[in-house]
Amino acid sequence: MIRFKRMLQLFFAGLLLFFGQASSADDLKEIQARGELRHLGIPYANFVTGAGDGLDVELVRGFASHIGVKYRLVYTDFYSVIRDLLGKDVVRKGNQVSLSGNYPIRGDMIATGFTMLPWREQVLLYSTPTFPSQVLLMARADSPVRPIAGSQNLGRDILETKRLIGDKTLLVMERTCLDPANYGLRNSSVNLRNYTRSTNINEMVPALLGGEVDYTLLDVPDVILDLQKWAGRIKVIGPISEEQNLAAAFPKSSPKLRDAFNAYLVRIQADGSYDRLVQKYYPGIERYFPEFFARIKPRQP
Repeated sequence: MIRFKRMLQLFFAGLLLFFGQASSADDLKEIQARGELRHLGIPYANFVTGAGDGLDVELVRGFASHIGVKYRLVYTDFYSVIRDLLGKDVVRKGNQVSLSGNYPIRGDMIATGFTMLPWREQVLLYSTPTFPSQVLLMARADSPVRPIAGSQNLGRDILETKRLIGDKTLLVMERTCLDPANYGLRNSSVNLRNYTRSTNINEMVPALLGGEVDYTLLDVPDVILDLQKWAGRIKVIGPISEEQNLAAAFPKSSPKLRDAFNAYLVRIQADGSYDRLVQKYYPGIERYFPEFFARIKPRQP
C-alpha cells in the first residue's frame, strides 16, 4: 500500500510538472540553475541560416555564455514559435489576442528576425531592438508595373505602392511579418493569396517567379539576400510598411532574462562586437537604415 501511494504521488507530481511547464516559463535564475538556454529559432534569411549559424544564433550563443550557461538552438516555425515559448497557442481576432490550450514549452526566448508587432506585444516581452526592417512590395523584373519614384513622405509612398497593387494577386503569409492584416490589406480590393504550402518565407520569391501571383511581400533583410540570389529576376516596387524593428522576445514571466539580454546587447554594441556581426551577415545594411545604426555606433575610446 505504501509503495502504491508513493507511485501515485510521483504520478501526480509528474502531471504538475508538465502542466506547470505548459503554463509558465523560467526566468534568469531558474535558467542559470538549469545550466542551459534554449533558443527558439526559425530558418530565415541570415538570422538563423539552418546551418547552425546566423546573426541571431551568434547573438544568443554569446548571451548564453554571458550568463554562464550552455547554448541550445531549438528549431521551430512562424506558426508554432510563440506556442513553443509560452506553452499556449495564440488566437488573434483583429487587434485582440488571446491564449489557449496547454503545450510543452520548448524554449526560453525567440530570436529569429522577429518583428515587433502590436499584437505580439500583448503576449510577449520584447528586448530593445536588435535590427531594423521594413516590408516591401516585390514583383517579377518583367512586370509592367514600375517602382514608385519615392519621396520624403513615407506615408505617401506607402499609399502609392498600395494603389499599384489594385486588384492583382498578392502572396502573403499569415501570422508573420507578411500578414496582410498588419498593413490594412485584409479588407481591400487586393486579391490576397495566402501561402500555405509551408511556413518558410524563403519560398515566397520562387512562388512569385513561378507565375503563381503578381506580387509578394518581403521584408528588407530578406530582400537584400534575394536581390543577390535572384539577380535580374525580381524588383522592389515600393514600401508597404513604416520602418519596423526586430527584437528578441521573452515570456512576460521572464523580465529578468529580458533585462539581462538588454544589458548584454548594450555591451556588445559598445565594444563593436555587434557591428562585426552585422557586417558578417548583412554587409551594407547601414545604407538602408542609417538612423538605426547611427544610434548604436561603437563608443570611441
